[in-house]
Amino acid sequence: MEWQPTSWRSHPILQVPEYPDADKVQMVEKKLSAMPPLVFAGEAQSLRDRLGDVAEGRAFLLQGGDCAESFAEFSANNIRDSFKVLLQMAVVLTFGASMPVVKIGRMAGQFAKPRSAPTEIIDGVELPSYRGDMVNAMGFTEKERVPDPKRLLRVYEQSAATLNLLRAFAQGGLADLNKVHSWVTDFLRDAPETAKFEALAERIEESLAFMKACGITSATARPLAETELYTSHEALLLGYEEAMTRRDTITDEQGWYSTSAHMVWIGDRTRQPDGAHVEYMRGISNPIGLKCGPSLDPDELLRLIDVLNPDNIPGRLTLIARMGADKVRAGLPPLLKAVQNHGAHVVWCCDPMHGNTIKASSGYKTRRVDDVMSEVRGFFDAHDEVGTYPGGVHFEMTGQNVTECVGGVVDVTEARLGDRYHTHCDPRLNGAQALELAFLIADLMKRRRGGQAELSQAV
Repeated sequence: MEWQPTSWRSHPILQVPEYPDADKVQMVEKKLSAMPPLVFAGEAQSLRDRLGDVAEGRAFLLQGGDCAESFAEFSANNIRDSFKVLLQMAVVLTFGASMPVVKIGRMAGQFAKPRSAPTEIIDGVELPSYRGDMVNAMGFTEKERVPDPKRLLRVYEQSAATLNLLRAFAQGGLADLNKVHSWVTDFLRDAPETAKFEALAERIEESLAFMKACGITSATARPLAETELYTSHEALLLGYEEAMTRRDTITDEQGWYSTSAHMVWIGDRTRQPDGAHVEYMRGISNPIGLKCGPSLDPDELLRLIDVLNPDNIPGRLTLIARMGADKVRAGLPPLLKAVQNHGAHVVWCCDPMHGNTIKASSGYKTRRVDDVMSEVRGFFDAHDEVGTYPGGVHFEMTGQNVTECVGGVVDVTEARLGDRYHTHCDPRLNGAQALELAFLIADLMKRRRGGQAELSQAV
């Protein structure tokens, strides 16, 4: 059957809110369908080409950002600081991998979250679960937990403003390599990893001085002054995605694109081969992702690959492994071997966050930085075992000075989690912890290409 943006509506669907007024939902979706696109088909095609290089082992993927964006924390400063941390991580990874780093933010659209249960109970009161600001509010009251379709319009407006600012940062001078020292946010000044980054920044400045002497400057070479940053989110609310789906009328491809983000992905809870989310995603031409948890069977994965990327286009499909530190070494190799034997051209990416969530004794949901690092190492070990390419990483992080994940060089303890626990859903790495992980990954990449010294020693 010919695919249409509405095709998903005839398939079983999970993780959808129960709106009390269907007419209001239709009215909002109709209004969204008349709004300008947030991204363009040509940009999505460009990202697909970049990810094609990752699939072929010629580049590395860095994907990071908020667990769930919120209306309350929306500010230019927060966007800027997260952008700076992504730039820092990308520079560290570029140095370690000696190859281009494709940067994708979990930004400008990551407002909805799947939940393990439709309701939650506090002090004997049962209410609908908080599903992200795209659906309802965090406050534990009956009124705030009612799904409100008008929130979709606010998501669109905030996403548009965020994209506008990100484009300005990426192309307006902040990403200039000559300003590499300015990427360090104030609260990171005394962090141990910052000293390593500053040493790396000095190496970069020496190289830029040499290039300037040769006549190559930011004014004559745009890659030195600008960067590419793409956006992504989980395509959970398909009514929103359908409303933002447009046919490409500019390029030669003439396909359908979700214009809500450059890349969208399917979560581990909504990857049923006959489900609505897979049906929607198979028809759009954007680069797409698929979360691969420990319950995913190799045969089912191959079936999903055939549905989602039947033409086997490199860069079309990114497989995001989220196994957990204790399962990755045993659970990932069978999937890698199956995909390798299938001849599928995919990007393999590591999400070391979602399989390592625990509850601290204080009651806070958290993650241990040691577990995150252990899963990253296990991800690389699994690829070394099979002979495949570990193409990227996928982090939940923020540029804010939060205390949500335990451990790291900043030594966040369980007792300190309440100091600055600001997340609206899952715990995020702060800037220092994210930079620490970037150095770890850079060391792993450096060793893969034959380097003996650790990056921290090399700089």
